[in-house]
This record gives sequence, structure tokens and C-alpha cells, in this order.
Amino acid sequence: MKKIYLIISIILLMLETAVGQTADLVMSDGIVSPVHNVNIGKIAFTGKGKNIQNIKPSDFLTEVELQDKKDLNIQVFLGNSLTNYLHILAPERSAQELTKNGNYQFTFFVDDHVTYVENHHVGAGNLDSKNQKTTFRVPLISTTNEDSWGRFLWNRFLMHGGEEDFTSGEHLLKIEIRPYIKLDSVLIGNKIAEGELNIRVPKIKINEKLVKIQAIKHLQDWQISTNSIDTAQIEELNKKIITQVYKDITSIVVIKNGELLIEEYFNGANRHSLHDMRSVGKSFASTMMGVAIQEGYLKSEMQLLNEFYNLKSFKNYVQEKEQISLKDLLTMSSSFDGNDMDAESPGNEENMYPTENWVNFALDLPIDQHKAKTKKWDYFTAGVVILGDVIHQSVPNGLEKYADSHLFQPLGITHYKWQLTPQKVANTAGGIQLRSLDFAKYGQLYKNQGIWKGKQVIAQEWIDKSLSRQIAISENEYYGYLFWNKRYRVDDKNYEVYYSSGNGGNKVFIFKDQPLVIVISSTAYNKPYGHKQVDNLMQDYLIPAIYKR
Repeated sequence: MKKIYLIISIILLMLETAVGQTADLVMSDGIVSPVHNVNIGKIAFTGKGKNIQNIKPSDFLTEVELQDKKDLNIQVFLGNSLTNYLHILAPERSAQELTKNGNYQFTFFVDDHVTYVENHHVGAGNLDSKNQKTTFRVPLISTTNEDSWGRFLWNRFLMHGGEEDFTSGEHLLKIEIRPYIKLDSVLIGNKIAEGELNIRVPKIKINEKLVKIQAIKHLQDWQISTNSIDTAQIEELNKKIITQVYKDITSIVVIKNGELLIEEYFNGANRHSLHDMRSVGKSFASTMMGVAIQEGYLKSEMQLLNEFYNLKSFKNYVQEKEQISLKDLLTMSSSFDGNDMDAESPGNEENMYPTENWVNFALDLPIDQHKAKTKKWDYFTAGVVILGDVIHQSVPNGLEKYADSHLFQPLGITHYKWQLTPQKVANTAGGIQLRSLDFAKYGQLYKNQGIWKGKQVIAQEWIDKSLSRQIAISENEYYGYLFWNKRYRVDDKNYEVYYSSGNGGNKVFIFKDQPLVIVISSTAYNKPYGHKQVDNLMQDYLIPAIYKR
């Protein structure tokens, strides 16, 4: 009798186990090598990346000195593919639904405490890899700037606490991976891989003279402010720039009450350096359009593109193109199928640059019917090129000379450089280089409601339109006429800023309620930390130092 009960118990246990398991939804690659077989559930750290068939246990690192000039990769060994792990979390969903709504969650630990958790974007990784891959390599640090989401993930970890935790000395880095899916709520699976690495962070010798606040030398264009600042805060900021916690910053200029409060240069820049602040230059297209309207060369931003171009002569003509206005391009809410944030978008700026005529490229684009109905915001550089061409056609002597006589000369700006389009038109996509002090003049002009030394350079009405919240981007971010808008929160107080923004963290900030303009220039082009580090230094150092806690 006892034997019968024992057999029944075993059968029930087997049934319970079978019910608790979920059959695979898709065919994965399975175990692909002997090294994979003995490392399932592990994350191995390596130097140079290798093909899975060539990787050996001797390639695995146990410790490393952290350097930007030395490759660091992880090789992830899983027991199944991502899709099958997601299937366990939501067994009723199809493979397409799973991969559309789920991905890996990465958790970074430094010295046994959680530093950063990220639910990796569902768009990262292609469908085949999600369905099939059971082992994969991810570059975290690449000396060749390998095109991979791993480098961006690593830099987000650094910017969200990793840099702060990696003080000089010895540290333990641990990474854990789990599957997650976002449906009505976020479901997170069990840990599917983990790995550890001992990190040595070398001590950086600091020249204390460079940490000190840089004295402002006499100049003609600005009165030097006598307002006090928190010296210790600025010196701590300088130290972080010098030690590359904040990387590639080249200048910081602060104007308070119309006077020069802070002027600092780093990484080889000086007062006379021309800074390529990339898409900060887009705002200049808005400025010159306002001036052209003010002088009657354009009627208004409500004019349609068909007043300037025979749209039927371009590719992909549909009636919706006739309805696109200059305002649609100023607010980046036109119906052109263009989105610089989407590598697959036909109108992505990277598709434009190799062409012989950027305006034709933009006007040839198809229409996105969803955007035509919803006025959805998409960052669209090619649209700003059209605006530049419209201004160039409409004003006397073209855009470049018009900007010189109607903007730069009134501001006393003589040292600048335009990048040109293939048609030799001033590039409004983001091709104007100025000194930091002159970018500060530009910001102060807007703070002054368009007035400079008693002259109304830009109509106040245009300033108000340009800086207003024309279209919402996210909960805390808005877009005007080629200007951004958001709030910083410091010590329970909101600081609303209008700003021009360029690749790498280049910014011209115009504060709404404080008499403040801040210029930050950087060469962190295409680096994932570029914009985030500027937000950090604004919230943690600059604003607190100027409005002392």
C-alpha cells in the first residue's frame, strides 16, 4: 500500500512540475558551444570581443583597470531566448506581442548596492535575435566606438550613479539580467544571468590651480558681475570636469542681470574658440524667419510650402503636402515621414547628408498619414533645411548676408563661421559656430525680449511665440519655434528654461523667471552621456551655486 502511495505521489509531483513549466513558443539556437554549456546563467567580462565559437574561458576577466581607452565587453550565456523567457511571463501572448512589449532588464551593482536599473527599450535588438539568440556579446566600452546599444547602456549607468560610485580604488561591479514585459503593468521575471568583475579605478592627479574659479579678464562687450556665487560648488564642478566625470565640456558662461558672472573654459578651449554647437543653430533659423516676417519679406509663419515650391514636381506628391505650413516645420509637427530619432525613418537626417540637394531630399519625402491627422511631434532636421531655403529665397542677398546685417552686426558679433549646404546656403540644420560669449549674447537677446542696446532686433511678439509651449513632447518637455522648454527642480523650487539644444550636450539656456542665461558647450558628439551630464551639472552645481542654498 505504501508503494502505491509513493508511486501516486511521484506522479502528482511530475504532473505539478509539468504544469509549472511553459513549453517554448519559438525555436531558439539552444546551446551553441561547450563554453556556453558550462556557463549557462553567467555573464562573462572580456577585453576584445570574440565570436562565440572562438571564445575560451581564459578570455574571461576577473579584474580590470577602468579606462576609456581599453575595450570592455560582456558575453551573456542564457539557457533560452528572450522570447521564450517572456512567454513564461505572459503565456497567452504571441511572439510578436512579446517582443513588441518586452526586453531585458539590467541591474548594475557597485560594491553590493544597486546603482542603476534599466528596463531596456523594447525597440533594441532585432526580432531574430530576440527569438533565437541564447548567447550574445555586448560592448560596454569600445575604443572604435562600435555601434551598439551596449555602449549607451553603460554610459547611462555611469551617468546615473556609476561615475559617483567608481571613486579611486577597488570596487566590485555586478550585473544581473532579467526578462521584463510591459502590458497593463510591468512583469519582471526571475534572474537569468549574472556576472561580477573587480574594478580598479586609478587615482587621477589633480592640478589644484585648474580647479580654482577662472578669473574673468576685461572685455568690451560685457559688464563683469559683482554678484556672489558659491565658490565651493563651482570648484567641485571644475574638479569633475577636469577628472572627466563630466566629459568633453569645453566652456561654461553664465550671464546674470545682463552681466558676465562666470566664464570658464576647459579641454583646450578659450575665449576666442569657435564652438560647433550643432543643432543649437536650428534656433537661428527661427530667429531669422521672425526678422524676415518683421520686415515684410515673408507674410507669416502660417504660409504654406506651396507658396514657395511647386510640390507636384517632387516625388511622393499627395494633396496633404499642400497643407504643410512654415509653422509646422518650426514646431517639428509636419506630416513629412521624417524622424531623426528613428534610424529606419526615410527622412532621418543621416539619409539626407550624402545627397546632392538637401531641400529636394526633404520635399521628395512621403507623407505620414498618421502625422497628417495628429500633428505628432518628431525631431526632423530636414524640415529646418527647408526653412533655411525659404528664408534664403525671400530675403535680399540670401540668408548668410541677411543674418550678418540683421542679427550678428547689431549684436557686435564679428567672429563666426557658417557651414554651408551643397547649394552653398547657410546650413540651418545646425551649422553656425560662435564664441561662447557670443552665444550668450544670442540668449540674452531673447531674455531682453528682442532688444539689444535699445534697438528692437527681433519683434517681441515673435520672441513670445518662439518660446511658448507650442507642442507637448513629454510630461516635462515642450517645443516652441525651434526652441525647447522644460523645468529643473532644485531644492523644491522649479526653474523653467527655454533653450537651444545641440548634439553632445550643447545648450543655450534662457531662464523664464530668473535674470539668467547659461551657455554650455561640449564636444561629446553622439555620446549617450552628452545631454544627461548637462542636466546633472545644472541641477547639482550651477543653479545651486548661483542661487546659493
